[in-house]
Amino acid sequence: MVANDETGESMESQERTSSGMLIFKTEDEIVNAIEARIAAWTFLPEENGEPIQILRYEHGQKYEAHIDYFVDKANQEEGGHRAATVLMYLSDVKKGGETVFPASEAKGSKAKDDSWSDCAKKGYAVKPNKGDALLFFSLHPDATPDPASLHASCPVIEGEKWSATKWIHVRSFSEPVKRTKMGKLY
Repeated sequence: MVANDETGESMESQERTSSGMLIFKTEDEIVNAIEARIAAWTFLPEENGEPIQILRYEHGQKYEAHIDYFVDKANQEEGGHRAATVLMYLSDVKKGGETVFPASEAKGSKAKDDSWSDCAKKGYAVKPNKGDALLFFSLHPDATPDPASLHASCPVIEGEKWSATKWIHVRSFSEPVKRTKMGKLY
């Protein structure tokens, strides 16, 4: 499921082919400790964060290039834009599965050999290594959207990719109280 750019509603999309679930802040003490650690690392308040999303990418699955800030007004009202994203890599991937930033100013700064996928060679890329985390901002310091934050999850070529995503808004974000049903939060 992804957010519809016009309405903000969740919708199915072939741009994102992974499977996933949400872990809510109130799950247990381990989740609470992870939330606190993210807030300390990013210097952003815990209450501005969405629930952590656990994603599984199997062979060939990917997430096409996209932005994490919102185009629609409905999602901007609930906590404002997503200001920052923390990607936590929960598994090693033998080949593929990189996070790539095709619009990054640094896209040509790192030489890439055959251990990188063709997708990763299209921009600045980070390999998914278990235990690593990637922090990037979707907004400029003046809170305007940064189109250079465009990013994608390259297709998994060999192995599978597990990750945890934490989106952090500019304002407090009310965590949904109930679980998802058919991709919608209630």
